[in-house]
Order: sequence, then C-alpha cells, then structure tokens
Amino acid sequence: MRHTFFCIDGHTAGNPVRLIAGGVPLLKGASMSERRQDFLERFDWIRTGLCFEPRGHDMMSGGFLYPPTDAANDIGILFIETSGCLPMCGHGTIGIVTFGLEHGLIQPATPGRLRVEVPAGVIEIAYETEGPKVTSVRITNVPAYVAARGIEVDVEGIGPLSIDVSYGGNYYAIVEPQGAYTGLDDLGAARIIDLSGRVREAVRAKFEPVHPLDPTIRGVSHVLWADKPRHEGADGRNAVFYGDKAIDRSPCGTGTSARLAHLAASGRLSVGDSFVHESYICSRFIGRVEKSVMLGDQPAIIPSIEGSAIATGFNTIWIDKADTFWEGFQVK
Repeated sequence: MRHTFFCIDGHTAGNPVRLIAGGVPLLKGASMSERRQDFLERFDWIRTGLCFEPRGHDMMSGGFLYPPTDAANDIGILFIETSGCLPMCGHGTIGIVTFGLEHGLIQPATPGRLRVEVPAGVIEIAYETEGPKVTSVRITNVPAYVAARGIEVDVEGIGPLSIDVSYGGNYYAIVEPQGAYTGLDDLGAARIIDLSGRVREAVRAKFEPVHPLDPTIRGVSHVLWADKPRHEGADGRNAVFYGDKAIDRSPCGTGTSARLAHLAASGRLSVGDSFVHESYICSRFIGRVEKSVMLGDQPAIIPSIEGSAIATGFNTIWIDKADTFWEGFQVK
C-alpha cells in the first residue's frame, strides 16, 4: 500500500524541520503524551520512513499538528526525528509554528499568542509577523531542572569526565570544558560525533533519569558539549548530539532550556537573566530564565527560547511498501 504525505520543509537556525501537513495518522489518547505512546506503538514506521534515508538523513526532524485535547489550547504537536518521537523539540516547535501560521494550518484564538500541547506538557508561544511572514517565535517551555550532578565517566578517546544531567524537554548529558575537552573547535564535528555516543552510553550505564510527573519521559537521549561563545553578543556555544550521527545545526531549544536550568542551579544565571546561545554553526537562540518553580519535589525553572525559521519548499513523499526501503534505513 502507498501512503502519501504532504510536507512543508524548512529549517530553524540551520537545523531541518519537516512539517507533515497531510497524511497525518489518527491517534488515540487523552493527552499528547498518550498520543505519543500510541504513535510509537502503531506508527513509528512513519517516523523512520520520513526521517531516515532515502527520504531523510541523519539530522532530519519534524512533526505533525493535531487538534488539542483541551479546548483551552490552540493546537497539539507531535515531534519526530532520527532519535525517536520526542517529548519536546524547541527548534521543531519554532519551525512547525512558523510554517503552520504562514500556510493557514494554525488559527490562533488570540493573534500573536498560542497555547500548544506537546507530549512534555503545555507550552506558550508568542510570535511576531511582518506581512505574511512569521519573523520570530518565542517559546515559554515546560519546567527544566538538573537531574544529576558529577557523574564520573571514563570515555575512550577523551578520558575522565564529570558530567551533569539536565532536563529541558529531553534529558541532556552536559559536558563542560575540562581535562582533554578544551573546546568545540579543538574537537571538530567528526570527533564530537565519535565521542558523543560513547559519552551517552557511559552516562546511561550509571544513571537513568525519570521525569517527576511523567514516567514515559526517561533516559538520557542527547549530549550537549558546552563552550564559550565564538562571537560578540553571545553568552555561550554548544554542539548538541542526537540520534546516532547528528549534531544539531541550531542551538537546540530543549538543549538551551536544559543549559539554562544547569546554569541557574549553579548560580551562574538568575531569574530574569538572558542567555544568547550559539550553535555549532554559530546560529543563535535567545534564552531567558523566566521564573523559579517546583517540578514535583525538584527545584526547577521556566525557560524561554526565541528564534526564527524559514520554509524552503513543499515536498510530497510516498512511502510504498513495495519499496525495499519503505521503512527507511541508516548506515552505521
């Protein structure tokens, strides 16, 4: 059987976003978290077919729009990427909201504002426009917190590291400069990819974080290599590793949220402080610590992330089960 998907392709700060606007599967569930579980059980072949080769690539990510489960909200988003069906995706949200608004797929109850259901919870959006273009999207994200500090690992190729784990919608192993890690440019992209899988495996062997309110959100999925900024006007830089071979080309929205929580917990940021975050390619998001909250019994912050996205074209994609590679593949 052939399944047809109409997509709007583009990027947020350099990282791809594929909004699947047609061919979206009907999902069961009273929340986006429950819908995520239903998608993983019945429709994960759509994710792999659209994100893996030959229809995607190692960095591919995107998502689907759904009606909200609560009438107080405007829309629901389900995220997909090569690493899985994510609880939250910041760069994906910026892109999906931008493309959805520009093409009339999202009709806000209040112009300039949205309440969006995602598997990790409810996020608030403020956006700006110039004519038909969305020029800026600011996400007030779900609570972010530090889940663990000082996890000691010894990683082949770089040696001993002390790693913290922080949550910003996904769980991140955060590596700050130390020991043999002196900075992103000293490592380079190929070595970051080679080392990150080992770092993630070593952290997973010692610690499995579980979300205080949603046990379906668990485990370290991403690695964030922190560094000083390269350009004036920025406060920090990162390379975020996800999937098997991907470095986020954007500064990463949930990664920036996790980093804000990490910096706030160590006293390096306070409520009201902004943090301009550069990506590996030096594109930028503006992060901000909005307020302090509790997440269950964990001290947390509410972070915000602001950025912009560009649509690059329409793409009609077929997944045909007569195709040997209908589910997609990855070369490892």
